[in-house]
Amino acid sequence: MELRKCLASVLILTIVMLTTALGAFVGVNIGTDVSDMPSASKLVDILKANQITHVRLYDANAQILQALSNTGIEVIVGVINEEVLRIGESPSAAAAWVIKNVIAYVPATNITAIAFGSEILSTIPNAALVLVSGMNHLHKALVAANLHSRIKVSTPQSMDIIPKTFPPSIATFDSSWNSTMYQLLQFLKNTNSFYMLNAYPYYGYTKADGLFPIEYALFKPLPSVKRIVDPNTLFRYDCMLDAMVDATYYSIEAIHFNDIPIVVTETGWPWLGGGNEPDATVENAETYNNNLHLRVLNGSGPPSHPSIPINTYIYELFNEDKRNGPISEKNWGIFYPNASAVYPLSLSASDGVTGISASVFCVAKAGASNDKLEDGLNWACGQGLTNCAAIQPGKPCYLPNNLISHASFAYNDYYQKAHGAGGTCDFNGTATTTTQDPSYGSCLYTGSSKTGEQSLAPTALGPSSHDHGSCWNLQVSTLQYILSAICVFYALVLL
Repeated sequence: MELRKCLASVLILTIVMLTTALGAFVGVNIGTDVSDMPSASKLVDILKANQITHVRLYDANAQILQALSNTGIEVIVGVINEEVLRIGESPSAAAAWVIKNVIAYVPATNITAIAFGSEILSTIPNAALVLVSGMNHLHKALVAANLHSRIKVSTPQSMDIIPKTFPPSIATFDSSWNSTMYQLLQFLKNTNSFYMLNAYPYYGYTKADGLFPIEYALFKPLPSVKRIVDPNTLFRYDCMLDAMVDATYYSIEAIHFNDIPIVVTETGWPWLGGGNEPDATVENAETYNNNLHLRVLNGSGPPSHPSIPINTYIYELFNEDKRNGPISEKNWGIFYPNASAVYPLSLSASDGVTGISASVFCVAKAGASNDKLEDGLNWACGQGLTNCAAIQPGKPCYLPNNLISHASFAYNDYYQKAHGAGGTCDFNGTATTTTQDPSYGSCLYTGSSKTGEQSLAPTALGPSSHDHGSCWNLQVSTLQYILSAICVFYALVLL
């Protein structure tokens, strides 16, 4: 009986993990403070053309919700901040809002969540007293309509409510919000909802005044001397977004809650800024969002929760030129309203990284320093999503067992997958392109005509034994083996 229970648990956990890993996605936020906002139908055409499957609206725009009907696109609708107090104080107001903005459109429009306000605790703290009551009112209205299983209620919070975010392991919410956060997390747990997090490495980097290298914010490889490690857990953080998400997980755990997944409801990078915003550039925005795409579709979580993907919504679809604030505030869009892209970016989950001509390969440069080669290899096999199985001991490309050979295989696998989405053959100056197929014997390089096919889908394998955490982590298969092994051991003990 106990063995059957254990095996059943393994099966359930395996299904959950497979579903989670396969379900990783990158969506987009759609703001409407745009002078030349396209029509709702044209907006949906842009989403379809770019295979965008998840969107978040800041309100419940009737035209957009209607245009999204029968598309299958998953939609988060928003209660604007100006409505939070009214709904928080009145169950009938919440019910009326749900009837008007949700029930009127489902099931044709695939609404999956309601975002109750945006960054309430850090923008309109006087509304904190009704924050959770308002969420409860909305949830009860969904229960009454039998929609609570498919539509969740949450509320996006900024990183500002966590005063100290590094090292992540000591992060806690601002103590002045302890009571509110406890009630909020209890609601999320009771309703099987998720924590909505707005996390911006752009601000984390610019406000840190040189404390962190920009590579860390942009998901770029870090040299060994700049590696970011949590001294308490020894988890290594190769990208700031992972550290921000982990800081939030640790803050949640500090008030004794677990099993509440985090969804990043906003992140991105501005592509234009004023004279005092030198890091708001097209190049940085392109690098951030393309690397973000690769990171998220990896399907792994941050070091503290490796099996929970960091599902993410990019801020934002169009520049909101009518917004107040500095120049950068108006220039986060990834598309112009005429549907042309601000910079090359693919958001497709199925073929989000595209291959290139099989006649071009990326290999390590002869004479490159070992330190730089090791950094490049570690990055490629980590957040670069390279399939490094072939260079493991006993595998076809393990020999010759040296850095330049292993780095060449890893560099090329990354390049073949990521070039179409903005990836380059550089690796801090240690790589170069070649038209000569570097395959040898049974070691077939990605893109080689000898393989018969090109590796196009994002792939990620587990870390080397000394890597305590990077922008990828344990994959589903590894966890399955561990769970299976536990049950086999348990069965042997019983026998």
